[in-house]
Amino acid sequence: MPHEEAESSMSTRLGEAPLHSSIYRTSAKYLPQYGAQHRQDALWEGGNEALPPMWQQFMTSDGETIYQDDTLVLTSLNLPLPGVRLDYPGDLVVPGCEWHISPLGRSYFVNHNTRTTSWKKPKPERPAGSLMPECVIEGHSRCIWGLAYLCNSGNIMSASDDSSIRQWKRDGEPVGKPLNCDGGGIFSMVVSPDETMVICESEDGRLRLWNIKEGSMIGDPWEGHIAAVRCLDWSRNSLEIASGSEDGTIQRWNPNTGRRIAPPIETSHGWVEAVKYSPKGDKFTSGGIGPICIWSMNGKLLIEIKGHEDNVMSLCWSKDGTHIFSASVDTTIRKWRAIDGQELVVFWGHTHAVHSLCLTPNERYIVSASSDYSIRIWDLKNNQAVGDPLLHDDGLRVVAMSPDGKYITSAGLDNNIYVWSLEAALKAVVRMHFVV
Repeated sequence: MPHEEAESSMSTRLGEAPLHSSIYRTSAKYLPQYGAQHRQDALWEGGNEALPPMWQQFMTSDGETIYQDDTLVLTSLNLPLPGVRLDYPGDLVVPGCEWHISPLGRSYFVNHNTRTTSWKKPKPERPAGSLMPECVIEGHSRCIWGLAYLCNSGNIMSASDDSSIRQWKRDGEPVGKPLNCDGGGIFSMVVSPDETMVICESEDGRLRLWNIKEGSMIGDPWEGHIAAVRCLDWSRNSLEIASGSEDGTIQRWNPNTGRRIAPPIETSHGWVEAVKYSPKGDKFTSGGIGPICIWSMNGKLLIEIKGHEDNVMSLCWSKDGTHIFSASVDTTIRKWRAIDGQELVVFWGHTHAVHSLCLTPNERYIVSASSDYSIRIWDLKNNQAVGDPLLHDDGLRVVAMSPDGKYITSAGLDNNIYVWSLEAALKAVVRMHFVV
C-alpha cells in the first residue's frame, strides 16, 4: 500500500461513500494514455476544492493529513489532483509503477516497464507451477481484517469492513447467517475461549458481543473509547477482554456485564494496533507507535521493548510465555525474550508492512501476512524462510492457523479468504517474480 508509514498510523475507515456524480461511473472510458500530461485542474464535482468521488481525508495520530481512495483502499500524503503522483517510489509492490488520478477523478496506474496505463492496481504475477490455495472463499464485499478458527468444528470465522462477521466450513460453504454490525466496518474480532461468543469492534468505537450459535447480539454495544478500536483480545481464563484504540488507550472489560473493570491505560502508542494477553494471564502486551509495552494486570508498565523502526501491527506469545513475536510496518518480524525484552531474532524477507502473524500449534513455524501480497513461513529452528511466498491478489491484513496445524488461512484487501495446505507449502519451491 502506498506510503507504509501513513498506512500504519491512520484509521482505515472504509464505510460506503456516496457517488457524488456520474463522472466516476463513466470515467472508465477515459483511461489516460501513457505519457499523458495533466494540468492540476480537477473536472469532478467541486473541482480542486473538493476530493474526488469515493475519497476521504483524515488526520494521523502524529497530525499528518491522509487522503484515501476508498475504492482501491490506497492512501496518500499528497492531495489527489491530476498531474500529481500519489505514491512514493517503492510504495507499490511492483517496481516501475506510479499511482495517479485522472481529471475525472478515478485512480489509475502508470507502468513504466510496459509503457502502459491501467485502472487496476499492479500486482505480482503468480509464477507457473506456484502453489495454489486449497480453497478460495468468496462472500465478503470489502477488506477482511479478522480471522479465527473454531476448534470444536474446524470452521472459520471472518470479520470484514463490509460490517459483517461470517462463518464458513473449510471448503467455503457458509454456516448460518452473517452477523451484521450497525456500527460500520469491523476491524477486529476475537472468539471467547469456550467458543460460544465473539466480540467485535467497529469504526464507531463501540464493542459488540454476539452469541455465535444463535446469531444474535448480546445486550447493548459497550461504550468507553472515544475513537475507533483497532484490536481486541480475550484472556485465557475468560474473565476479561482487552481493547486497544485510536484514542491511545487500552481498556479492559468484564464480558459478563460489558463494563470496564479498570481505568483506561494511557499508552505511548498513539494508536494501539495490537494487544495480547500472556498464556498464563498474568500480564499483557501492546504495540503501535514506539516501543512494545508489557503491562501487569493492574495496569503497571513492566517493560518497554525497543527495536522496531516503525509501527508494531501484530503480537503473539509463545505457549510457555517466555517469548514474544512482533510484526511491523518496518517489514520485519522479531522475536524477543519476554522477561527483559532482549531481541533474539530479526526475520527479513517481506518488502512491505507486515500486518499479522501466528504460530503453528507445535511452534515449529511462524507465519506472516504482508502488504506485499504474500504469506511467508519461517522455520524457528534455523530462523529462515521456508519455501516461496504464498500469493494473494492484493495486500494481506490477517493470517490464522487451523487448530490441527494443517492449514493456513489468510485474507485482506482482495475480499477473499484463502485456505492453504501447510504441508504443501513446505514442499513447494518456486520463484516469485514480478510482471515486467
